[in-house]
Amino acid sequence: MHIPADPRPTAIVTASSGDLEARLWRELAVERWPLRRQDLPAGTALVGGAVRDALLGRLGARPDLDLVVAVSAVPLAHELARRLGGTCVVLDAERDMARLVLAGWTIDLAHQQGPDLVTDLRRRDYSANALALPLQEGEQLLDPTGGLEDLAQGRLVAVSEGNLLADPLRLLRGVRLAWELDLELDATSVSWIQRHAPRLAHVAGERVLAELERLAMSPPGQEGMAQALSLGLLNPWGADLTAQEPLASLTVAAAAERGLNPEETSQLLPLARLATLLPQSAVRQLRGSRRLQQNCARLRHWWGQVDADPGAGLDGLNEAERLQLQRELEGELPALLLRLPAAEARVGLSQWRDADDPLYHPRPPLNGDELTAALGLRAGPELGALLQHLTRERAFGRIAPAGASQRDQALLTARRWLDSRRG
Repeated sequence: MHIPADPRPTAIVTASSGDLEARLWRELAVERWPLRRQDLPAGTALVGGAVRDALLGRLGARPDLDLVVAVSAVPLAHELARRLGGTCVVLDAERDMARLVLAGWTIDLAHQQGPDLVTDLRRRDYSANALALPLQEGEQLLDPTGGLEDLAQGRLVAVSEGNLLADPLRLLRGVRLAWELDLELDATSVSWIQRHAPRLAHVAGERVLAELERLAMSPPGQEGMAQALSLGLLNPWGADLTAQEPLASLTVAAAAERGLNPEETSQLLPLARLATLLPQSAVRQLRGSRRLQQNCARLRHWWGQVDADPGAGLDGLNEAERLQLQRELEGELPALLLRLPAAEARVGLSQWRDADDPLYHPRPPLNGDELTAALGLRAGPELGALLQHLTRERAFGRIAPAGASQRDQALLTARRWLDSRRG
């Protein structure tokens, strides 16, 4: 486990009780919300993530708002959508939960569970999420499970063992929240998570994958993924039990050392982490998209090929292998480079950023129509094989990468190839 950092300088979790609510409302900037407090029925309260993040000083400019209402939530969401010009999505009709999308904001409404708000909060997963701020002016923050103290101490504490089992996804969510929020799971919560890890297999795969993707996007997500692995949470899907060591190298600092800019890091570091952790079969069982399945399978394959000759790096691949790698991972190559030595990765990244680089962005020097017109070829397997040959010759510098002479060289190479094929 990591040592949690002290609360951020802007955190208000340690504010005195007399000042806490006022500072919370300032942090939440309710005047920027796309709806007014008076648009909502009496007894409505803001709960969960937005309250927690405001206390920790990590609230975004447009946070997702989770509201508990004392009336039926689905009809209310439909009515607000009609009145305010938003869109309503029913999340769970049985549990009376709906989402209002309004002016670029996401507002989730849920019917209060139990006779009062305190009962609702006591049913939640972790004390950090069992906090509620009633929208009525003058009301105090509700904290029936000690979430304020836990946050002030940098702890993430499960409300109860039974609450975790009520939705086993909460087992994995605890690991994700701890690393995402820079909190430390307390020992009892860790023991419950480990004891009941097999229960996660009963959760829909797409929900599990969504948590893993959020964990992968967290700056220290590689450590959280390693912890999830060590607690046995991912065993039901055949996660790679050898992944802890390679995961440890997939840090934000390592991405910067290899030359990735922040945008590339945010897009491709999570992919590298997921591919390191999950074989294609695991992504398939978790109902990942076909694209994610392919990316994970290809990255794992090419890491294996490169690792087969550790000292050689990409240069250890033959021409056919190298060209196939560049084709398969043309858009995701930095994810592969993240597990290569820094010096080699920086060189590769520089070439990848050059859209005209003939190896990193392999293209034939002439297209099929040009070859057909110049050489009298017909569309078919022979033309396809010729295009592949010309692409390879250009990629490895045997045809000029650009310029007026490229066409002449390409046609000469094509004629020689055709002559050799036809005897």
